[in-house]
Parts: sequence; C-alpha cells; structure tokens
Amino acid sequence: MGRYVARRLLQMIPVFLGTTFLIFYMVYALPGDPIRALWGEKAADPAQVAALRHQYGLDLPLWHQYWDYLVKLVHFDFGSTYTGRPVSDSMAIAFPATLRLTMVAFVIEVVLGIGLGVLAGLRAKRFVDNMVMVFTLLVISIPVFVLAYVLREVFATNLGWVTPSVQDDTNFSQLLLPGFVLATLSLAYVARLSRTSIVENLRADYMRTAVAKGLPRRRVVGVHLMRNSLIPVVTFLGTDLGALMGGAIVTEGIFNVQGVGNLLYQGLTRREGATVVGVVTVIVLVFLITSLLVDLLYAVLDPRIRYA
Repeated sequence: MGRYVARRLLQMIPVFLGTTFLIFYMVYALPGDPIRALWGEKAADPAQVAALRHQYGLDLPLWHQYWDYLVKLVHFDFGSTYTGRPVSDSMAIAFPATLRLTMVAFVIEVVLGIGLGVLAGLRAKRFVDNMVMVFTLLVISIPVFVLAYVLREVFATNLGWVTPSVQDDTNFSQLLLPGFVLATLSLAYVARLSRTSIVENLRADYMRTAVAKGLPRRRVVGVHLMRNSLIPVVTFLGTDLGALMGGAIVTEGIFNVQGVGNLLYQGLTRREGATVVGVVTVIVLVFLITSLLVDLLYAVLDPRIRYA
C-alpha cells in the first residue's frame, strides 16, 4: 500500500506540472495587454507600463515566468493581482463559498443519483426504469443555464419556496436550488451508470450463488450487489468532485454566489494570470487528491483488489 501511494504521488508531479503549464500558457496567449488595460480608454504612460510589466515579471520569457510561479508556489505564494491584492486573499473568500455549494451538489448527486440508479436497476425494463431513463435523458439534454433559469422562475419567483439569489452563502438552505442545478448533469450520469452496473451484476455467477445459498435479499443486494456495482460509480464521483468546483461558473453567476467560478470569470476578463492560474492550481490539486482517495477506496469496496 505504501509503495503504491508513493508511486501515485510521483505520477501526480508531471500531471500537475503539465496542467498548470497549459493554463499558464493559455493566459499568456490571450490577446491584449492587461497592463495597458488598467488605464481603460485613457492613454497609458509607456514608462509606467514598462515599470509595471517589469514588476509583475511580464517582460520575462514564458518559461521564466512559469518557473518563478512554481518557486513562489512552494512557499504557498499565489502571487498578486494587478491591483496589488494577494490572490490567496481572494481565494480565501471565494473557495469556502464554492466548497459549500459543491458539497451540497455532491450530496444531492450521490443520494439521488445512486438512489435512482438502484431503483431502475432492480426494476429493469419496467415502468420505474423507463421513467428514470426518460428523466435522466431530459436532464442531460437541457443546458445548465436554461435549467437554472426555469427552476429559479418556478421555485423562487412563482412558488416563493427559495430565494432567487443567494444572499448568504453560509446558509445551506439558500444553496439547495443552485446545488441541485449544479448536480443535475452529474446526477443523471450517476443514475445511468449505477443502473447499468447493477443490471450487469444481477446476471453474474456470484449473485446466483448468493441467492442459491438462501441469503436474505437485503444481504444479497446490500452487500454483494451494491459493493461490486459501486466501483465504477465511485470512480466517476471521485473525478466529478473537481469538475463540480470548476464547472460552477454558470451556476454561481446565475444565483449570485461569490465563489471560485465568479473569481475565475473576473480573472479571465481582466486577464489576471495569477488569479486564473492560482484557482486552477487548487482545483487540479483537489482533483488529483480525490483521484488517489478513490483508488484507495477500491480496496474497501472490493477486498480482492490488492495494491503492490
């Protein structure tokens, strides 16, 4: 187990460097000059522009800028915006809001996604199964921003059950609707994946053996069927946690959540490389760590799996 974890940690290094460099290059390649943009419509002083470019290291080659960024990152320094504010301060405000929204979405995704998948799988080709398949196909087909506006209009404006926008992101009741919107697409995939995995495992030899031994149905389904059927679902959930954080831009914008998506959008529009790369760096780390935890969880779900 220890050697496996060490090997996975070493494998994360090139993945982390490659991902962050690509984002760094993307920001570098964006058209326009972010320093000159600070003056807006006014004419910029060339001397001041040159001084600011030198201050933020923008006059250095790309590889040199990236190396400086990595050196600062070792000391947990994510740099500063062009207004002089440390990026870590902005992230310290934005990440908790996004984490709360992501947790709400993740719980909804797990509970409803697996619940619908199990229900459909145990009643395959029946009415309930067909209803779940139609519902998930409908959810997958509707763009997130359309679903968000429709649900907000129905549940906030017409019924008044929730607030149309999030006023306090520490209040989890206000995050239920944006969390559901954020979770819908992943929820549909989890339901379909769970349903397919359960249908396949119901036909497996070990299931027939368990039934032939006279084991109670609760034990056959709860222990033998669920443990083996959840392995691909857990893999998807682990990779989806980072995707939920990164994909919250639209949801946060519609429901006025001051989180990472909003911070990332502002960073892109202002072409603040430090903000964009800093946010993506943290999301990449979350993605890599959750992937490792998911792999380690396999041994819990399936004792036959051994790590060397």
